[in-house]
Amino acid sequence: MRFSVVDIGYDQRQVDSCLNELGVRLSRLAARAAGAAGAGRKWDEIREEAAGLCGLLQRLDLGDVARRPADAADRETAEREAAELLLRARLEFDSAREEARRVREQVYTEAVQARRELEAALYARQCRAARVDQILGGPAEAVPADTPTAASAVGPSRVAQ
Repeated sequence: MRFSVVDIGYDQRQVDSCLNELGVRLSRLAARAAGAAGAGRKWDEIREEAAGLCGLLQRLDLGDVARRPADAADRETAEREAAELLLRARLEFDSAREEARRVREQVYTEAVQARRELEAALYARQCRAARVDQILGGPAEAVPADTPTAASAVGPSRVAQ
C-alpha cells in the first residue's frame, strides 16, 4: 500500500484507512484464533490471514518517512507496535494450538474409554447369549429308567390292558 505525500507527511485519510483495515483484519484473526481450537481448516485460514497481514505491512512504502527526522521516530513507533501485535498474535496462536492439543488428547482419551466400555458390554452380551444357547439348545439330561414320574403314580394305563 502506498500513501500520497502531502506537505506535512502522508495523507491522513489513507493512513487511517490502512490502520482501520489492519485493525479489522487483526480482530478477525483474534476471533478465529479463539474459536479455532481443534479445527484444521480454521488454522489454515488463520495462517493465510497472518501471512496476508505480514505481506501488507511489507508492502507499505515508508521510504519517504526515513528522510524526515520526526517521521523516522513515527516509523520506529509503528514498527515497534507492529512487532508487538505480531508477537501477541503469535502468543495467542500458540495458546490456541496448545488448547487444541489438550482438547484432542481429552477427546482421544474419552474415545478409548468409550471403546473399552463398548467392548466389555459386547463381551457380556456374548456370554449371556452363549449361556442361553446352552440352556435352550443343549442336550436333554437322560432320566434313568427307574425314576418315578407323575405317570407312574396313576396306575397301569388302559392301553396296555
